Amino acid sequence: MVIALFRHGLTEENKRKAYLGWNDSPLDPKSNDISTSENYDLYFSSDLHRCITTATILFPNKHVNLLSHLREMNFGKWEGKTYEELKEVPQYQRWLSDPKSYSPPEGESFGEFTSRISVGWDKITETILSQNHQRCAIITHGGTIRYLLSKFAPQAEDFWSWQAPHHQGYELVFEREALRRRDRCTLLREVPLTAKELG
Repeated sequence: MVIALFRHGLTEENKRKAYLGWNDSPLDPKSNDISTSENYDLYFSSDLHRCITTATILFPNKHVNLLSHLREMNFGKWEGKTYEELKEVPQYQRWLSDPKSYSPPEGESFGEFTSRISVGWDKITETILSQNHQRCAIITHGGTIRYLLSKFAPQAEDFWSWQAPHHQGYELVFEREALRRRDRCTLLREVPLTAKELG
């Protein structure tokens, strides 16, 4: 059973290297050109517009189930700010040094963020198993993908060790019973996204 993870296309705020959690930002025009040859039985997406738009670009004419559980971390008052704008703020420095113990003002703690994603994952896997689907795609955010890889990739790696580039997805291949037990997948493979062919 395959669950694929795709990050939304590059946004204008991503280009600024600004924190982008529950706020939204338009996709960079180049993101309209991404494509994949992969097909899935079932599609889920974060309910934020940058993910919905990406899902439409990658999988046109497919029904996409929206889940707020798949959102990026809520960065609270730091939304839209860059490292340069925040680097002198003591609370930001504490958060950078220990992000699991500190949280953004009016944002989510790491524990709240990961618990929310886990609820969403359980909803998705329950649907896959009950409806006997074989291949599912999730369109979501960098932080969400990092967390899911840290939990379910074949080799245990810390959240911060994973990369979630805009131009590549991941497919996690599970045995059915392993997925039911919330065990790690048996195989992880990269799915490169390509520019759409002209004509």
